[in-house]
Amino acid sequence: MIDNSNILKIYGISQNPNTKDYIIVLHYMEGGNFNNWIYVNENFKYFSWKKKIRTLYFIARGLKEIHKKKMAHHDFHTGNILFDSPLMEQYVNRTYISDMGLCRRIGENNQNNIYGVMPYVAPEVLRGRPYTQASDIYSFGMMMYFVATGRQPFDNCAHDHILALDICKGTRPELKEQEAPKSYINLMRKCWNSNPHNRPNVTKLYQSLWSININDSEIERAENYRNLHLTSLMESRQTATHPQAIYTSRLLNPFTKDLQNSECLDCAILD
Repeated sequence: MIDNSNILKIYGISQNPNTKDYIIVLHYMEGGNFNNWIYVNENFKYFSWKKKIRTLYFIARGLKEIHKKKMAHHDFHTGNILFDSPLMEQYVNRTYISDMGLCRRIGENNQNNIYGVMPYVAPEVLRGRPYTQASDIYSFGMMMYFVATGRQPFDNCAHDHILALDICKGTRPELKEQEAPKSYINLMRKCWNSNPHNRPNVTKLYQSLWSININDSEIERAENYRNLHLTSLMESRQTATHPQAIYTSRLLNPFTKDLQNSECLDCAILD
């Protein structure tokens, strides 16, 4: 069991004596998940860059505790980040990592099934490699894109075998350089590097986010851009999502079964 202020608390488990179905009692999060929270009560409008960084900092703190236990989340995406309040707080909203059902120790992998939200799944996992802590870091990089833009990665295309192959070939979501601090963009790109060995570990990630937080000049430039283009940014995030872009966890094997034998060689990682 992981006891951390940024991981959702489990109060107990019970079983229906008739159906034998299990229920888990969790701490109630009024703000809902990140996907929904950012769109309600004009939260995106007031989600300043300092609040963005602080939010990610606390998410990284929770992930740090998971990794410290020699575990990986295995299904890390914005749908599994919960907020305690639906309203934007003055300093920062408390965030919690949830859905720990797939969380397991390193080495305890089921390589037969690939489960998750495709844009958040690391390329090596899509190709059938074991899920590692570096795979969580890749997912965090996609979360950084969502925080920076208010848009889900790859929301303009179907999440199918074509996207899976493109991800393995190195395709990543596009971000304007002015939209985020330079150090933020550099860190994000390190997190979603095709080679898991080139991604920062969670301790380095945690420290890097803190460095961005105290680099006021970069944040000020990004915040000025955000305020100047707020209307267009809000309009762009409201653009209709592709009907086959799925942001709930599901079995991805139907879209990845041919990747091992495909021309996707640039994401093959040598041991």
